[in-house]
Amino acid sequence: MNCVRTLPWVQGVHEKYTTKGVRVIGVHTPEFGYEKKRDSIEAAIRKHGLAYPNFVDNDMTYWDALRNQYWPTTYLVDKCGQLRAKHIGEVHAGQASGNELEASLDKLLAEADCSLQAR
Repeated sequence: MNCVRTLPWVQGVHEKYTTKGVRVIGVHTPEFGYEKKRDSIEAAIRKHGLAYPNFVDNDMTYWDALRNQYWPTTYLVDKCGQLRAKHIGEVHAGQASGNELEASLDKLLAEADCSLQAR
């Protein structure tokens, strides 16, 4: 349920930042066995109108690689592919959680491209 309550903010970020180069990618890591069914996942994506790519991490490989422990967790990755921010818990537009993450996104977007950073 906590993840579902975060979806409006994530969809809003997708809509607001895609033209600026941000790519939102949803990762579905099921907590319960019944959440692993592809048909159910696809139905939920349609139900919530998610317009960004989503992948299913049924065996928790990605979850473990990030040493994740909580649903939901939001990660910000910079232009060079480096993890730069992590937020645990729900995120809502107009509240501190959403405002802080969007401010972080704006700062990441203002940074030089990777090719320029390497010089």
